[in-house]
Amino acid sequence: MSGCFVVGTDTETGKTVVTAGLVRWLRDRGMDAAPMKPVQTGATPTETGWHAPDLDTVLAATDLRPDAATYARMAPCCYEPACSPHLAAREAERPVDLATITRALTALRRQHPTIVCEAAGGVLVPLDGERFMTDLVAATGLPALLVAHAGLGTLNHTLLTLEALRARRIPVAATVLTKTEPAGDAETAAIQRDNAAMLDSLAPTPVFGPIPFMETPDGARTAAGLDQQAGLLDRLAATGVIDNGGPR
Repeated sequence: MSGCFVVGTDTETGKTVVTAGLVRWLRDRGMDAAPMKPVQTGATPTETGWHAPDLDTVLAATDLRPDAATYARMAPCCYEPACSPHLAAREAERPVDLATITRALTALRRQHPTIVCEAAGGVLVPLDGERFMTDLVAATGLPALLVAHAGLGTLNHTLLTLEALRARRIPVAATVLTKTEPAGDAETAAIQRDNAAMLDSLAPTPVFGPIPFMETPDGARTAAGLDQQAGLLDRLAATGVIDNGGPR
């Protein structure tokens, strides 16, 4: 069982960018990787089923074209309101069903051995009045891959998120920093460099990046950025994200 759950320190940290790049990178290396968006808010209902915008973005960036049944497994729990999962589920009167999600993951893994799931929001986003995104991550049994923005404020957000994951005994494969805004001035660049260095010294898991800013997720460009991260592939193999015996 290989794969990971891409989680973020918040919304808009670059989870979709990293998910697209990771799937593309692994597939370029000969691994049968596929994406999954277990819970999608802001989805669109159609006559043939739900359309999940984050999943659509990743599929377009990775040139994957699943059939309708496979697509439904990739996005098993969709809601129309573009808000927190707990509120979307309440308005739809349809709770987030972890059993449905794990069954979809099991079926999807029969088609693609390596699954890269993408979370919704940060790790403590509530699914309802009792459960959080961390409960979903734990239910899949996948290690987390934390995505955090590279700029000001990320030290607190990243370290708090890692504490929350550790408290729930969710293994973290690595932290990947992303640039979520266009290039700034020299002071901004200096802060980003120092953030990366401080996190590398303080975080309990390796820190990689930052991945360059891009207006829309570009699987090939992000894959190229991941390929330049020394030690990332070995770390993913050591933490079970990819099969040790798989292509390299």
